[in-house]
Amino acid sequence: MSDSSPVYELRIAETEDDIRDAQRLRYQVFVEELGGDGVDVDHENRLERDEFDDWFDHLILYDRSRPEGDQAVGAYRVMRDDQAAKLGRYYTDAEYDLTALKTCGRKLLELGRSCVHRDYRGGSALPQLWVGLMNYSDAHGIDVMFGVASFHGTDLDAIKLPLSHLHHSHLAPPELRTRVLDEFYTSADLMPADEIDEKAAMKAMPALIKAYLRLNGVIGDGVYIDEPFNTSDVCIIVDMAKVPPKQRAMYEKLAKREAKG
Repeated sequence: MSDSSPVYELRIAETEDDIRDAQRLRYQVFVEELGGDGVDVDHENRLERDEFDDWFDHLILYDRSRPEGDQAVGAYRVMRDDQAAKLGRYYTDAEYDLTALKTCGRKLLELGRSCVHRDYRGGSALPQLWVGLMNYSDAHGIDVMFGVASFHGTDLDAIKLPLSHLHHSHLAPPELRTRVLDEFYTSADLMPADEIDEKAAMKAMPALIKAYLRLNGVIGDGVYIDEPFNTSDVCIIVDMAKVPPKQRAMYEKLAKREAKG
């Protein structure tokens, strides 16, 4: 982070240059930091990108106090169900059976590629993004947000405690429950419920997944192993009607704490 207080600007990408800002940040986080890769990753230009980028809206958090060209410090990409209808699929379709969501009769928003610059984690950057997501959802009448959230690495034994806690305590209700596709399915039920230390499980939980849980988020059935991306994925589902008003107010308060201008 720069020596001065951050000067945040949160907005939806409008140009190809804006999208490249998000892809450059994604490369720093997903490729350089976490060791991910993929057929569409542009190593020469240091861009993490894929075929879906043109169909999503890109929510980008800038810190305008940073040097020009390196100001993107947070990103999310989001795709409404009307955008997915034009494409013919969701990104998550490649990992999960989304039948329950697609037939629930509610307006959907797919989330993906969430990342925050390492120097901005633990501060107000993630709340900034969350306030932006909730405002976007309000503006488009979104009922349910969903998308893949990841644990770093593919060794399930190393993350069996938090995964099992999610399975036993935060499994989506049947009417919204997605399921890992049969050919990739691995259960997240890796430990008996009575052997789980909830405090230790939450300590081992990725910050983003904790944020979803605070919004009363739940998970689909199973865990998807993404070898190229070096992650173990769960499908997070957030029913906007169940987001605690106090939690939303808390994110808004945190977002304002560091914002200047």
